[in-house]
Amino acid sequence: MSLVPDITELLARARADLRMGLPVVLTDGASSVLAMAIETLNSERLGDLHAMSGQPVIAITSRRAETLKARAYDGDLARVLLPSDADLKWVLSIADPADDLRAPMKGPLSAERDGPADLHRLALWLTKSARLLPAAVILPISDSAGFATANALTTINYALAASKMTDRSPLHEIISARLPMQVSEAGRLHVYRPKDGGEEHYAIEIGRPDRSKPVLSRLHSACFTGDIMGSLKCDCGPQLRAALAQMGETGAGILLYLNQEGRGIGLANKMRAYSLQDQGFDTVQANHRLGFEDDERDFRLGSDILKSLGFSSVKLLTNNPAKIEMMEKSGIKVVERVPLKVGKTTHNQDYLATKASKSGHLF
Repeated sequence: MSLVPDITELLARARADLRMGLPVVLTDGASSVLAMAIETLNSERLGDLHAMSGQPVIAITSRRAETLKARAYDGDLARVLLPSDADLKWVLSIADPADDLRAPMKGPLSAERDGPADLHRLALWLTKSARLLPAAVILPISDSAGFATANALTTINYALAASKMTDRSPLHEIISARLPMQVSEAGRLHVYRPKDGGEEHYAIEIGRPDRSKPVLSRLHSACFTGDIMGSLKCDCGPQLRAALAQMGETGAGILLYLNQEGRGIGLANKMRAYSLQDQGFDTVQANHRLGFEDDERDFRLGSDILKSLGFSSVKLLTNNPAKIEMMEKSGIKVVERVPLKVGKTTHNQDYLATKASKSGHLF
């Protein structure tokens, strides 16, 4: 029946549930678990979990496990046994590195090594895609269908969700309209919405670029602090304005504004990373302590939008070789890299140095 939600819609519901503090049921047919995002967990639900039978674990990424000196037997994640007397403050400290320097010893932590970890991996993917800290409390349950029905919980089948964990959601253009701008009165804004209910992305078209020729383009990740607030901690705002200005001077261009704040971890987690940077960690170290990779963005979104607009080749305004590599792999030919050497300040010089040394940026 068409009124029944499909797996894409169920995953969107699960992400919303986790953000509000509700648990979700994950199942692969052979086994089932109850999963709760640690960031939104409260004392009452933790108490309910302690009262249930079974051994709960905390699923964290291998990046976070490395900081906590926990054994990541599953490679990309660790399943840390939850002590029976663990309170909410301790559980939160496993997920959130805010007090790591003040209280570095959380353990000793014992990690589970037997049995599959696919459902734990799915839980971590859900928390990441919900823009929460990548950490979840997991409890094995029996009769998942009965449990989910009795408690009105969303159930996710792993076999149906597995492909969604690697495939990007299709983008659809919702609307485009004329947008006169300071850099060019001949502007047009295209709004794209992914099928999975995620953030919308935008294409700003300057002039009338010839679809048969390489177009001057930039993949720009949303940066609320830099683009809007004028933050001096990064070079995003100056890069955005310089790219638009160059397109205006050229008379044509495409700026792709992708809502992947904070290298894809979201604004709240980006601010957590900023707080860790104030403690002396660089950008990459801060991301790792939070449980994220160096860069969680998916630049394939940019190639999808360019193709939908009729472009097959670009002159790319970027200092990031990863963007060039991903565009080429996704079927967009990069005929030229156009450097963006703007925005360096005394506040961001260490940040830019880290981008060069650890992320391979070219300046």
